[in-house]
Amino acid sequence: MYRYDEFDQSFVEARLEQFRGQVARRLAGELSEDEFKPLRLMNGVYLQLHAYMLRVAIPYGTLSGRQMRMLAHVARTYDRGYGHFTTRQNIQYNWPRLVDIPDLLADLAKVEMHAIQTSGNCIRNVTADHLAGAAADEVADPRPYAEILRQWSSIHPEFSFLPRKFKIAVTGSARDRAAIQTHDIGLQVKRDENGVLGFAVWIGGGQGRTPMIAKKVREFLPEEDLLSYVTAILRVYNLSGRRDNKYKARIKILVHETGTEELKAEIEREFEALKESELKLPDEDIRKIAGYFALPGLAERPARSEGFDRARGENPVFAAWVERNVEAHKVPGHASVTISLKPIGGVPGDASAEQMDAIAEIAEKWGHDELRVSHEQNLILPHVALDDLAAVYAALVEIGLADGNAGLITDIIACPGLDYCALANARSIPIAQGLSNRFGDPERQRQIGELKIKISGCINACGHHHVGHIGILGVEKKGQEFYQITLGGSGDENTSIGEIIGRGFSSEEVVDAVETLVDRYLDLRLDREENFLSAYRRLGQEPFKEALYGAS
Repeated sequence: MYRYDEFDQSFVEARLEQFRGQVARRLAGELSEDEFKPLRLMNGVYLQLHAYMLRVAIPYGTLSGRQMRMLAHVARTYDRGYGHFTTRQNIQYNWPRLVDIPDLLADLAKVEMHAIQTSGNCIRNVTADHLAGAAADEVADPRPYAEILRQWSSIHPEFSFLPRKFKIAVTGSARDRAAIQTHDIGLQVKRDENGVLGFAVWIGGGQGRTPMIAKKVREFLPEEDLLSYVTAILRVYNLSGRRDNKYKARIKILVHETGTEELKAEIEREFEALKESELKLPDEDIRKIAGYFALPGLAERPARSEGFDRARGENPVFAAWVERNVEAHKVPGHASVTISLKPIGGVPGDASAEQMDAIAEIAEKWGHDELRVSHEQNLILPHVALDDLAAVYAALVEIGLADGNAGLITDIIACPGLDYCALANARSIPIAQGLSNRFGDPERQRQIGELKIKISGCINACGHHHVGHIGILGVEKKGQEFYQITLGGSGDENTSIGEIIGRGFSSEEVVDAVETLVDRYLDLRLDREENFLSAYRRLGQEPFKEALYGAS
């Protein structure tokens, strides 16, 4: 994994001391909240519904056991004993006291972590495929490129005050596990016909008030031109993006209003002026950074494990967990493991300090001291020997995180909603818990098959409801919480925006409504191989609408 160099450490420590002084001035009354707001946002501090919230960066979702232990320490020392892992591969703490935040950040700095650029109108934490470096199907590990973008974008003087926040995602395979088409810039690592590494480039994706799927502007960009081309995109956006209306300030609106081809031509003109500049990436530098992300020393093992096969045969619950939560690894005899942060009835994405400590120990003992955060609010052990899977499972059982539900109906994405967020119109967490309890029976989940439910408490779509197979959006209506349902969304390589099915449902009705939709799907699917999304795309909206509202 990447380790800070001297510049990184001194930069983080200098920013910390600067912010410590700003917090002291705020607490002394020398700064008003309005004056303090832009300063705290530059350091990842939000003012939520009940308290300040701190968002900590986990670049491209990769962290070590030592860093996970520090996150547990922060939860235990400065918060209420837990943290919330987010869809941007970060972690949020909902209850820190402002007076404690400088000390909290100082503790994080000891393990090469910070909260810079996790908020504000800047380039946010660059996200990546959570199976990067391990996936059997990847062309190349996307994390070195994410790290290059991190170094380039950190307090970039030209792009620190953009029209609006800016999000970049990178995937290393044709199967998109990073939702790149829902980002301002999406990058897919690929090879051209000569085997040369580069990227397909998308721009203008996003959710929120106006959801849009990104447009491909480059079929192939050589890797050496990565920074030149991304700089060209940012320059065009920074100069032409709207600043008069924050709801129309994202690059997706610029793409829509200008037109893809015209905007692409502007980007290409800017790129031509930059491509031979100092932004061109030397191959030596790329390979050096890629070396930071080399696979750990994985011992050669047979592709099949008699002990692993025997454990599956003896324990059907373990076998079911393996089926859903274990992915193929590029190195024979190994696998990647999803630790579901979606226990039945739990809060999606939450982990207690005790669970984080235990997960750190599991990673250190059986996972080569490496962890990932997925954009689906789960944790990943990317490198586990097949022979160790049973021990990993047993350890997860002890901390209540052994649910074999990855990708199933209870693997729900949900934002914090009105329980915490000042922007929310409705609660997300109780709805997620209600659905989890309703569909919690393991056999029922397996019968339903792959089904992604995503819940947002407001139109900002932090719960990614637009790209849920079933999306749920909380709205306020005459002082009451209602929930609008969308169907047919997807955030993979075949990205689609869900369609509104009809009138909303009250908090008392929405779980029943989802069950009605699921029952109709089970009645109409061709066989158990046809998942909910495929059935919806085949059948269209009408049979589901009829199930909810009756014949029109």
